[in-house]
Amino acid sequence: MRFRVARNRARAQSIGALRDGPALLVGLVFCGRCDTRMVVHYQRDHDGTLRPGYDCSRAKADYGGELCQQLSGTCVDRYVTDLLLAAMAPAALEVSLRAAEQAQRRREQVDRIWRQRLERAGYDVDRARRQYHLAEPENRLVVRELEKNWENALAQRRKLADEYDRFTADQPRMLTAAEREQIRALANDLPALWQAPTTIDADRKQLARHLVERVRLTVIGDSERVIVQVTWAGGDRTDGELVRPVARLDQLSYFPQLAARARELAASGHRAPTITRILNQEGFRPPKRRDHFGVQGVRKLLRRGPVPGGSWRRGR
Repeated sequence: MRFRVARNRARAQSIGALRDGPALLVGLVFCGRCDTRMVVHYQRDHDGTLRPGYDCSRAKADYGGELCQQLSGTCVDRYVTDLLLAAMAPAALEVSLRAAEQAQRRREQVDRIWRQRLERAGYDVDRARRQYHLAEPENRLVVRELEKNWENALAQRRKLADEYDRFTADQPRMLTAAEREQIRALANDLPALWQAPTTIDADRKQLARHLVERVRLTVIGDSERVIVQVTWAGGDRTDGELVRPVARLDQLSYFPQLAARARELAASGHRAPTITRILNQEGFRPPKRRDHFGVQGVRKLLRRGPVPGGSWRRGR
């Protein structure tokens, strides 16, 4: 109880309690620049959808100035969700189930040793009992000694049985074959369950807190590229990189190549729709949340500077 209260305190040093809102990683995100826990803010889209964002605002709150870094929470949550679902995918789950089966076999080996010890203790009791009953009653010293041996054997067997009961009580319950099959079936349906209307945000957050220790984010400069380090419960770490939406074209890490390619195509006589199609085919992406360039975006890009080798006219 004390541990739960400490985790739920609304302080930068604690993970905090689960709160309303769609942000998946509340309390788990840390700034890769200053190692401060990042906070969540929400913005509402024109359609009413809440969009989370993760801000490193501790230095700004304490000393004024600018935010250390901030980025859209949607792209981070999507990236970590993919990792979570991959970790719980059937292939990964099979590895865990095989490990559980190996643990079960080791437990059965230990249990077999315990049962052998109990069986030997039972033999000792039975031998002591038979020796006692075969003794001549008039030989009292021998009878008393044999009776003592019998009682000691009984006490030893009871002690061993109590220790075995404690051993079995301390062992985690192992999955039955039927339960393992149910888990395999659930793993196949997990993506659908994760997205199901009956699965609420609090359920997803709780699962994330069980599996993820922390998520460390580092925006590369002011660009769209973000280095991500996910530390899992147990200490394993997954390193990767995601793309965040940015406000301006010149924030894109590949903006010089993008602008040069667009101007090269324009100088070759291509019109804006054709340039747009080629840029999208070659993998260039615009800022913000769009997946593909539009014609107007390309026109704005070309208006930013002169076209080498000729002029570009809007009507072309």
